[in-house]
Amino acid sequence: MNLGGLGGFDITVIALVVLAVAILFASIKTVPQGYRYTVESFGRYTRTLEPGLNILTPFIQRIGVRMNVMEQVLDIPTQEVITKDNASVSADAVAFYQVLNPAQAAYQISNLQNAIQNLTMTNIRSVMGSMDLDELLSNREVINERLLRVVDEAVGPWGIKVTRVEIKDIQPPADLVESMGRQMKAEREKRAQILEAEGSRSAQILRAEGAKQAAVLEAEGKREAAYREAEARERLAEAEAKATQSVSQAIAAGDVQAINYFVAQKYIEALAAIGKAPNSKIVLMPLEASSIIGSLGGIGAIAKEVFGDGSGPAAPPRPPAGPRPQPGPRTTPVLNPFNPNSSET
Repeated sequence: MNLGGLGGFDITVIALVVLAVAILFASIKTVPQGYRYTVESFGRYTRTLEPGLNILTPFIQRIGVRMNVMEQVLDIPTQEVITKDNASVSADAVAFYQVLNPAQAAYQISNLQNAIQNLTMTNIRSVMGSMDLDELLSNREVINERLLRVVDEAVGPWGIKVTRVEIKDIQPPADLVESMGRQMKAEREKRAQILEAEGSRSAQILRAEGAKQAAVLEAEGKREAAYREAEARERLAEAEAKATQSVSQAIAAGDVQAINYFVAQKYIEALAAIGKAPNSKIVLMPLEASSIIGSLGGIGAIAKEVFGDGSGPAAPPRPPAGPRPQPGPRTTPVLNPFNPNSSET
């Protein structure tokens, strides 16, 4: 570029244009989303720039603090805590916070993250130190809620909102963990024994109920059987009474054959009972064959009278026979059944 032909005026104009462009670029500021910029006039805070294009007064206003207003995560390092029952545990946490007022966060506190971290650690010791170990291990939600309330209230003047405080891990000493394991094992064994005893008791109750029901049913069965047996005996007795009445009526009417049939039937039943006895092997007794034959003859006569002989009408009943002649003295020798070689006259 040949500047030799330019006069002083031209050079001044060019310098002014360049200065104007530089001033224009210096006065235009772009704020990205998620950030807020503070504006200072001669070192004093005046306003906060929102995301987008903003215009500043050159040489008078400048950017003070670039503040991140997105929710941020802050790790809380592990620290030793003494519980209410003098148990030493190690605990660490994580905190979530967000800047709500950039001016307060920029000018009310120096080193914001370090301040929040130390404040959270201090309150962790205070909150967890006021609880017993068992309560500490089983009530993390209560601890988180108390920590959130205390820390959020403390950082409120700084324009900060603590959204969450979470306890990540609580580590009791190794010997304490071993003792807790033995305690848990003993507690579980105790519960197992209680459950086993309750199960045994329930089983015994059920067995007793079953035995009771069985006894009741057995008694009812015996009662029903006795009732039916008594009824059967009653009917059998009625049948015997009717049979006896019929025989009595026949005897009263002069029918000798009926009583012969009745006696023969009883005689034969008695002989059958003797033969079926389990303790009888051989029975030697004198039998009057003529009496049995006579009884059988009476039975045959009754059958002929009732059914007939098949050739004609049934014969009228015979008149009762007169007294039978008594047999004379026997002259035929009779053998003694106990001594076959002997005879008696």
